Amino acid sequence: MVAERAGVQRHTLYAHFPDEWSLLLACSGLALERDPLPDAAAWRAIADRDERLRAGLLAIYAWYERNADVAGCVLRDADHHALTKKISELRMGPHFAAYNEVLGAKLSAKRKAMLHLALSFWTWRTLVREAGLTQSAAVEAMVQAVSCDAPAATTASAG
Repeated sequence: MVAERAGVQRHTLYAHFPDEWSLLLACSGLALERDPLPDAAAWRAIADRDERLRAGLLAIYAWYERNADVAGCVLRDADHHALTKKISELRMGPHFAAYNEVLGAKLSAKRKAMLHLALSFWTWRTLVREAGLTQSAAVEAMVQAVSCDAPAATTASAG
């Protein structure tokens, strides 16, 4: 199907991409060359933690918006296809490690868990695509969720 869509013979495709790894690596590289993931380095200079988080999430969520169809398919497939998972980790892993380092500096374990949730494509999709929030409203909800510790749980006493 790839050869057909590209308008070439199968042997031409295989001459350039001898295996699935080569093909997926080339496709993912081209996609990220055309629209790179945001660079976390720029956020390091923002002293205020909430402002840094806001800037980071706005950039990441804007990338999600521009790449929603492809990212959704790739991330879905990564759950069931080992090679797609490896390529996704290779291409996106370093970026998300940087996001967690820069945006998660000095956060408690609970707040880091909320940051993990905030950085998720699926969280963005739920808030924006399914719940209908604007990008900025989704970012503000996640900044608030990461910045505020939930009150301690209370246990009801048996009466």
